[in-house]
Amino acid sequence: MAGEPSINRLRWLCRRGMLELDAWLTRFLEVRYADSSAEQQAVFVRLLDQDDMALFDWITGARASPTEFREVVEAIKTTRHTV
Repeated sequence: MAGEPSINRLRWLCRRGMLELDAWLTRFLEVRYADSSAEQQAVFVRLLDQDDMALFDWITGARASPTEFREVVEAIKTTRHTV
């Protein structure tokens, strides 16, 4: 698909201002992104445009994520604890 970011670009976008976010987002990218639907992949790409503190709050459960991101955030939450 034209305009779709490469895995290397996504890996770069997963680098955040917080070590925890770096780890959680990169883990999802490495473990689950390739097997996700095209729609989920597109949502993940849009999620990477969000503010670090909002992402942190959504992933830790401090605040509910917007409906658009809920499924991917839940996948990130479950992926962050897998070995």
